Amino acid sequence: MRSAQRFKTLLVGLVVVVAGAIASVAQAPDQVFDLSHARRLSMRMVPPVRVSPNAATLSPVPGIDSIVNFTGDFRTPGVDSEGNPQNLWFYSMVGNPPRTGGTTVVNAPIIPVTVDLLDFDGSVRVINGHRLHYEPTKFVQPVLNSPVFQTAKFSSSNVPTQFTDAVQRAEFFNAMKPDWHTLLNPSVKPGRTMSIPRGTYLFALNEDGSCCQFVLVDVDTFVNLLFPAVPDDTSTPIGAAENAGDITTKDLSSFLFPNTYLFFNGDPSQCCVLGFHSFDFEPGDDSNGFLPKLYVVDYASWITPGLFGASFADVTALSHEIAEIYDDPFVVGDGVHNATPWWLSPNGLCQNNLENGDVIEGLPDATFAMKMKGRTYHPQNEALLQWFEFQSPSTAIGGAYSYPNTKVLTSLSAPQNAGCAP
Repeated sequence: MRSAQRFKTLLVGLVVVVAGAIASVAQAPDQVFDLSHARRLSMRMVPPVRVSPNAATLSPVPGIDSIVNFTGDFRTPGVDSEGNPQNLWFYSMVGNPPRTGGTTVVNAPIIPVTVDLLDFDGSVRVINGHRLHYEPTKFVQPVLNSPVFQTAKFSSSNVPTQFTDAVQRAEFFNAMKPDWHTLLNPSVKPGRTMSIPRGTYLFALNEDGSCCQFVLVDVDTFVNLLFPAVPDDTSTPIGAAENAGDITTKDLSSFLFPNTYLFFNGDPSQCCVLGFHSFDFEPGDDSNGFLPKLYVVDYASWITPGLFGASFADVTALSHEIAEIYDDPFVVGDGVHNATPWWLSPNGLCQNNLENGDVIEGLPDATFAMKMKGRTYHPQNEALLQWFEFQSPSTAIGGAYSYPNTKVLTSLSAPQNAGCAP
């Protein structure tokens, strides 16, 4: 069933500049060359695109078949989406409760997705003898070697741990048992292919004329090609992975694309989405007691260093989306859990949900450089739960509102009306 309940986007403003034709390569009308003049804009939430008929009744806990999670609540004055006063707010997060301690291991399948850019006749397009066939293979090992999946030293843990676990521990630093961890167990699954119709994409070739430096795709086309239309649909990457058993409802599943970015409204200047997280809703059956199935997934593109500047690179998008899954796995799917008071971030973004990456994306110190396994990675700094709680002083590690760089957010948002209206 088509039911990507509400997908979250990592948004970067982009001005595509045609820098001139590559020598000996004829320019196609939908060929671009340069992202060096890209400018970052703030994040914003994309409205629901596929809503389950049962979406309004879904509750993260209990009553679903999905990823392990715990719930909590906090009290602070605010207003809901319609502007009605509200004081009690609820959240659900990946893992087990901080006070229980111990390590929760979540399987984290990685599904590499090859992009085929099609010609008008449905065949893979050829430009000057080169097929527009773009594989993510060379990016898989760098992703596995990154702090998203490997352990490193962080101030929130007395033992090396993964990036997102370190962020979550920072939030509950004064409430958790010291041995509390939520770790990802990555595994690379069979690759899938997304075939994109001509007229819905643009592309940039490598210097030798081969495919590709990057690809830009219409967001609506992309989402329709990623999520299955019906439970037994194997024509899409998510549908194929579900039906093959490569991903389950208990997993945090990442669909890794090679420098594949999305634009809105059929306009490439309204670009670029580098990742989003969501869930695929499928109906339950006899095997799970007919509970609704929620497959928690993210799409994230590898970002080749230099395309968006020096610091916005490699796993920035992936770390952003997985951190948001940890703190908001069901994207306010029931309209209750992970709704927050309205907040206005320093980058000008106005939202009322617990999307911890959005608050910081686009700020001068958005990423946190880390050297690991011969490479410098750039995971994104994240806002902490206490920032959404309007909590002063913060009970997070060191009284912080952001992590690992605790200096990115040093103050709270002012209280906001619905939609941050005056």
